[in-house]
Amino acid sequence: MDNSIYQNPLITRYASRAMSENFSDEKRFKLWRKLWIALAESEMELGLNINQAQIDEMKQHAEDINFEVAEEYERKLRHDVMAHVHAFGDQAKSAMPIIHLGATSCYVDCNSELIILWDAIEIIKAKLVNVMDKLSAFALKYKDLPTLGFTHLQPAQLTTVGKRATLWLQDLTLDYYNLINLQNSFKLRGVKGTTGTQASFMELFNGDEKKVKELEKRVVKKLGFAKVYGVTGQTYPRKFDYNVLCVLSQIAQSAYKFSNDIRILQNMKEIEEPFEKSQIGSSAMAYKRNPMRSERIGSLARFVISLPTNSAITAGTQWFERTLDDSANRRIVNAQAFLALDGILNIYMNVSENLVVYEKVIEKHIAAELPFMATENIMMECVKAGGNRQELHEKIRVLSMQASKNVKEFGKENNLLELIKADNDFAAVRSNLDKILDAKLYTGRAPSQTVEFIENEVKPILEQNRAILGQKGDVKV
Repeated sequence: MDNSIYQNPLITRYASRAMSENFSDEKRFKLWRKLWIALAESEMELGLNINQAQIDEMKQHAEDINFEVAEEYERKLRHDVMAHVHAFGDQAKSAMPIIHLGATSCYVDCNSELIILWDAIEIIKAKLVNVMDKLSAFALKYKDLPTLGFTHLQPAQLTTVGKRATLWLQDLTLDYYNLINLQNSFKLRGVKGTTGTQASFMELFNGDEKKVKELEKRVVKKLGFAKVYGVTGQTYPRKFDYNVLCVLSQIAQSAYKFSNDIRILQNMKEIEEPFEKSQIGSSAMAYKRNPMRSERIGSLARFVISLPTNSAITAGTQWFERTLDDSANRRIVNAQAFLALDGILNIYMNVSENLVVYEKVIEKHIAAELPFMATENIMMECVKAGGNRQELHEKIRVLSMQASKNVKEFGKENNLLELIKADNDFAAVRSNLDKILDAKLYTGRAPSQTVEFIENEVKPILEQNRAILGQKGDVKV
């Protein structure tokens, strides 16, 4: 690494090698050559004056990109595609006259970009379902463990640790189907010519529309795809980039919510992200165990969430058939959105698989609030024994205020149970207060909801993707 110049931290610190390679020049330029070969081969099959020896020579040099030669051509020509046409032609000399025949730069640029986006989506999908798999195991393990629920970040009715995890899973399930919808609507630009009219190919095939249409079908099939946009200008619709980034943003939003919940739970000392033996939490405060992984998820998520607006502007400023002010922008935005989300999901996998749950702390927090939540059940038991509901309600209200004052003003423990035990109006429940205060009585259907949700909604997704499960989250630094 050259430490004297800026290095992109998405590459050096966060994203996986697989995602970094996916957006590399090497992959992009190899795809260009694959596209040129598919075009020439299909043109030959449909009767143009191209021979098999030319195709074979192109194929011989499909993988060995002469980068330095291409860079020299680009300095001279100021055109990246034509630089690589000439560099390819220097290697496949017999094919030089027919490389890029009838095509515009966006034939290779747009189609290769779309293939790269498809492969990037596949990487993200694999990591997404692996996070879901790890969260599912966590949810089922802790489906019965009561914990305080929170609304407005204030203690509310009890839920379970596992049920709370299904809320994170629910978000990811929605994201998964949005990702699948994106793939189901995926199309290549195809073989459309300079302004999308296929005029150059109509000229090559002497006005034979059937052959021009067949050419596009053959090329796309050789690339491993089936669908193309019915009409385009010079580029594929830039709204597709926006759609992609919106789905990436939604996944980032889900991860952001998870990371914030974990940060709060770690502050409460209920649940903690993994903390390695030699890890330092603070340069000054040696005792600290900062939630750095969750904080990093949130930090990267903010970046991804901000990017769809950029793509929306690009889509809205494509004058007529095309303008070039999208090019430099998209080289940055598309790649970095995926690189950042890849980093997010790497950490999400790592954290979700290694969460530490402190059950005794959770029990302590429940004990501090449950007496307030149990007052209705206590009151109902007393009514069954002949008490007056309205009088009991007022008594509990007054005692609850006393207990609240004991906690808030004097910093003492919640003594509501002691106050209730000492009051003769509640004599009917003294002997079974422990039973009434069993936390599991206050979690409703949380355990069964957890099982049902995972069985009915998450498990089918995991089954469909079983072949790509088993990934581990790699946290580089």
